[in-house]
Amino acid sequence: MLSDNMQEAFNRQLNAEMFSAYLYLSMSAWFEGINLKGMATWMKFQAQEELMHSLKFYDQIHERGGTVALTAVDAPQTEWASPLAVFEATYEHEQKVTAMINDLVDLSIAESDHAANAFLQWFVSEQVEEEDAANGIVEQMKLIGDDRGALFMIDRELGQRVAPPAGTAEE
Repeated sequence: MLSDNMQEAFNRQLNAEMFSAYLYLSMSAWFEGINLKGMATWMKFQAQEELMHSLKFYDQIHERGGTVALTAVDAPQTEWASPLAVFEATYEHEQKVTAMINDLVDLSIAESDHAANAFLQWFVSEQVEEEDAANGIVEQMKLIGDDRGALFMIDRELGQRVAPPAGTAEE
């Protein structure tokens, strides 16, 4: 059974993951609007992945006898100055999510909730991957500067991202 504190924290994280999905979908729409379809595809898959993360919290709350409390999702930003600015915002957002996950781990330890801690370890590892991926793209974008040809090459590469098969750990 989830404690009231852990249930409340998991519900906040569920909402935060929904916001992440909404934010990445907004970024995808922005990329579509400037005809960078590969980056739009990458962000759309990122949005789907974040939605799956929110559903993991949804399921965990129910499996532990808790009550899911959905709240309003804030409207995300819709405009950026450049593709680099989008990926810098992505990296910053992933760092924020990492801090939130770490706070949840700290709470699980403080409450001696070993089941919650075990559940959260997947997210700890996932955040390492998320930050690395976003930062890698930021660094590539910085390297290319204003080279439009290189921008289109990165766009093409990012457009090759595919969704993980259903039921895999990547969800």
